[in-house]
Amino acid sequence: MFQSFDDLTDPSCGAPRAALLRSELARRGLDGFLVPRADAHQGEYVPPHDCRLQWLTGFTGSAGVAAVLGDTGAIFVDGRYTIQVREQVDLEVFEARHLINDPVSAWLAETLKPGQKLGIDAMLHTVREVRRLREVCEKAGAELVTLDDNPVDSVWEDRPEPPVGAVSLYPVELAGKPSNEKIAEIQSALEDKGADACVLTQPDSIAWLFNIRGSDVEHTPLPLSFATLPAKGKPSLYIDGRKLSNSVRDALLDLAELAEPADFRAGLNAFGEAGSKVMIDPALAGIGIADAITDAGGTLIEAQDPVLLPKALKNATELKGAREAHLRDAAAYVNFLCWFDEEAPKGALDEIGVAEKLEEFRRATGVLKDISFDTISGAGPNGAICHYRVSRSSNLKIPVGKPYLIDSGGQYEDGTTDITRTLAVGEMTAEMKKHYTLVLKGHIAVSTARFPQGTTGAQLDPLARIDLWKAGLDFDHGTGHGVGAYLSVHEGPQRIAKTGTVPLKPGMILSNEPGYYPAGEYGIRLENLEIVTEARDVAGGERPMLGFETITLVPMDLRLIDVSLLTTAERDWLNRYHARVRSEVGPLVRAKERIWLEKATEAV
Repeated sequence: MFQSFDDLTDPSCGAPRAALLRSELARRGLDGFLVPRADAHQGEYVPPHDCRLQWLTGFTGSAGVAAVLGDTGAIFVDGRYTIQVREQVDLEVFEARHLINDPVSAWLAETLKPGQKLGIDAMLHTVREVRRLREVCEKAGAELVTLDDNPVDSVWEDRPEPPVGAVSLYPVELAGKPSNEKIAEIQSALEDKGADACVLTQPDSIAWLFNIRGSDVEHTPLPLSFATLPAKGKPSLYIDGRKLSNSVRDALLDLAELAEPADFRAGLNAFGEAGSKVMIDPALAGIGIADAITDAGGTLIEAQDPVLLPKALKNATELKGAREAHLRDAAAYVNFLCWFDEEAPKGALDEIGVAEKLEEFRRATGVLKDISFDTISGAGPNGAICHYRVSRSSNLKIPVGKPYLIDSGGQYEDGTTDITRTLAVGEMTAEMKKHYTLVLKGHIAVSTARFPQGTTGAQLDPLARIDLWKAGLDFDHGTGHGVGAYLSVHEGPQRIAKTGTVPLKPGMILSNEPGYYPAGEYGIRLENLEIVTEARDVAGGERPMLGFETITLVPMDLRLIDVSLLTTAERDWLNRYHARVRSEVGPLVRAKERIWLEKATEAV
């Protein structure tokens, strides 16, 4: 199994580990310390070596930060984890707060006292974040102290070793463009910005730029590394040499100078000593990187990572791979749904068993490299936990009479998939059908949207919510995130969310996943992946429009739809979508599953 269901956390560890950390802080003359869920790359997936927040608090979510100050502490998580944090963390030690609505800065403003020293690891907090923290500390009369090492590491006795996953070359037949061309394009962009060089901290940006993939973190084929790219000349790639075979090393040496991560700071200093103008992304680069350049005499140009947007704009080869991966994944998923419909009503299935079975169907394709994230297998009340992770202690039977939510994806060499379906098990109530249909209406509204160039995800986000809003309902997560090409299942800079300020452009892949989660009852989410495309001209229209091409091809559960709540246009969309699923996926499955598919995609 690519997924583990072991219990990874114990809330009772919070008190003794917080005490150990406080002792270490006192030894260093510090009054407090921040522990983010982050590594030096600011990535979504953090290797065990860097899971300091989990070690300290027990919290396993993908976003959060703990503050330890004197005899008080707090942990901050976003809306996806408000339930999870209360189950995993000792709230007597760490008060739970909302990362967005009640941020760390507000808590520090309330808690810091004049003369206190608050420590941070300089590589784990971005330039932009540190500016806010310094402002808060100054107003409180406190001092922010940036550290070159981490106090948590000093008291974490059984800390895992750094990962040394093997690096592989990603063939141009799948990448669609050779690395040297990508490097030249980014160098041209640097010259346009007046930069002498840029620093790349995001492993997915580095993997895309050099056409490599790795295995340092779970579920995402990333080689953890740093890179510097001069406007002219060879880039430098700072990567543990143990990850490179001779053939991979030889191929990379044609593109870049290779060095160990321990040499990274010296490379930054060299730019500073040369008086270089160095581009960094203040939202992604640790303050330690910025300080290494400026302390040595360099100048910073703050701008978005120049690789993010080119990586997000998939070329024709990458889009072809994505479509093929999704079609393959859809056939596996239909096989799974046919099996689920037979077994779930018997009442013997549980969350772990279903997740294992879905992975088994994906593995049967023969080309699955990994799952793209831990499958969210949520029965009953667990389905209401947006980013629930099933463990052996939380595992529930799939109840008859409630919807079951499963959010999952696969990593194939030609594409990354991500799909959520909410499935009926037994008879559904009128209220359940109403909630499902309101979510479906929002999903359809996004899928069918036509919008002019320059439209951002924030402008589209209300489309997914308006019918829920009319019913006095909402969901506390974004409507959609970007998706990589055999890279991260959560890719920036594009997103459909209240904070999605990046204009959507053709070639971007995004998820479309509105939901609704009545706490303690069940969860509903419907997710397809969409490619931003140039839409057909609208009759009488004056401006060229963009739209979406849906590439996820799996039925919606007709048993959960209240057809009376759908407009004629929404019914037509559903019937067209299901006809396409039948046509494209039907030939890829066996006769038994094809019969099931015919019924599951009947016109309404």
